[in-house]
Amino acid sequence: MALLLIASADASAQNDNNQGRLSGNFETTGNFYIRDSLIGAANTPQYDRQKYGADAWLNLNYNYMGFDMGLRFDMFQNSNLLNPTGSYTDQGIGRWYISKKIHKLGITGGYIYDQIGSGIVFRAYEERALAIDQALYGLRLTYDLTPDWRIKVFSGRQKQQFSSYKSVIRGISIDGFVAPDSSSVTFAPGFAVVGRTLADADMNNLVANLNSYRKEDVEGMQPKYNTYAFTAYNTLTAGPISWYVEGAYKTKDIFLDPFEERITVSDDTVTGRYVQRTGTVIYSSLSYANKGLGITLEGKRTQDFDFRTRPQEEGNRGLMHYIPPMTRVNTYRLLARYAAATQFVGELAFQADVSYRVNKALLLSANYSNITDLDDNQLYREIFTEVQYKHERKWILLGGVQLQNYNQEVYQFKPGVAPVKTVTPYADFLYKFDRKKAIRFEAQYMNVSKDHGERSDFGNWAFGLVELTLAPHWTFSVSDMFNIAPGKLSPVGENGEKAKVHYTRFDVFYAYRANRISIGYIRQPEGIVCSGGICRLEPAFNGVRTSISATF
Repeated sequence: MALLLIASADASAQNDNNQGRLSGNFETTGNFYIRDSLIGAANTPQYDRQKYGADAWLNLNYNYMGFDMGLRFDMFQNSNLLNPTGSYTDQGIGRWYISKKIHKLGITGGYIYDQIGSGIVFRAYEERALAIDQALYGLRLTYDLTPDWRIKVFSGRQKQQFSSYKSVIRGISIDGFVAPDSSSVTFAPGFAVVGRTLADADMNNLVANLNSYRKEDVEGMQPKYNTYAFTAYNTLTAGPISWYVEGAYKTKDIFLDPFEERITVSDDTVTGRYVQRTGTVIYSSLSYANKGLGITLEGKRTQDFDFRTRPQEEGNRGLMHYIPPMTRVNTYRLLARYAAATQFVGELAFQADVSYRVNKALLLSANYSNITDLDDNQLYREIFTEVQYKHERKWILLGGVQLQNYNQEVYQFKPGVAPVKTVTPYADFLYKFDRKKAIRFEAQYMNVSKDHGERSDFGNWAFGLVELTLAPHWTFSVSDMFNIAPGKLSPVGENGEKAKVHYTRFDVFYAYRANRISIGYIRQPEGIVCSGGICRLEPAFNGVRTSISATF
């Protein structure tokens, strides 16, 4: 029906000589699975019997006479995005929306992506690599009080695949901009309130779960239908300096604390139980940029700020908010192996990032981040340095070293293991033969600390990559990630000893205008994939992967 509406609107636009605008994009990934029990690529439906899986999104956007309309078709076939060890198959309309501005009033209905401030009390967004699609299915109204002040109200329910959760979410925010005539300083303040009302079925299920606890584990807990989160924020800009600060408070709410122990009916001790607490977040970012020097300082304190569409959800499911992470985004394979997920229960985090361009050829960068829990136990620490040298237009050499301290017990729920400490030097060299041909080399080595005489996790790694680009169409890439000194969790070979395993990858990319197609053989170990502090388990993979993307 929605496609017919867009088609008829386009026909009407042509008849009226009023040109509408249609745009969109397409993205799909197909996996062909090859069982590999040595690396753990086995014992899932895909490897045992299905042998194939795919995910696809077709997005259309149409603008006509001030109306913005959108439609997205989603398809999942034997997908492991929602559950790394499961299989999910379904297809349908994943999103639609209609938006119109009538003088000062803006109206949007359907599946809405939006956020308040930095997202601490509310963020509706999509992150496909993490199987996150937390659109608000409802209505949003905005009104321009003045050219510099706007009020926004919204209400709806959170998307859940091709349906929605039953809890009702609503909110109101006021944002402004103040620029005194006699000063170069500007302010961008804001304030918001977001509320959530549990559905009767969710409340009844929650009460039933609490009744299965021992009395001492639920003493004093009183489930509430309504929970509210408040936030105030401001961005101050003065020349090259920008300072953002936000403080948020959440009323007493029940949520699942993954680190609290409880005793089951069978007298077994399990980790993870419901608790009821208020929540707070304080976040600030100060940045300076001038004459080749860039400095960013960030700090954050989080305590019991787990805000979901219903308490029964965990992991990255049902989240209504987004708390900014305090670590840099690492893109190199080994540097990104250990990533710190945001801890909603409690963390105290700081980050400093500095870059300085000495001249047109030389760029220096450094980053330091430190995260502890509220009892000062170390969760994560990273020290990162990088030097980039560009020789005219012929070649670029980039190199550096990363040091990490990573708490696997907290981030990957592996009890009793010591923190992983790594030292990872790396280098990246790009050489241009001419304007269309170039070759790039990557080299990385990760040295992992020992735990009781044995190397932690998978042990030491070596990684190498060669990439050949023949512009404008072709790119060829081959890489190998080698478990050069196995650790406690490395695969065990046929001889009963920890195996040294090659994780090889071959890729071919073809690009033509706005189309990009790739096919490759991939063998990769189990790991963690993160985006913006939200993470999911990426299972071991062995097989062929294809992808197609296009925009129009």
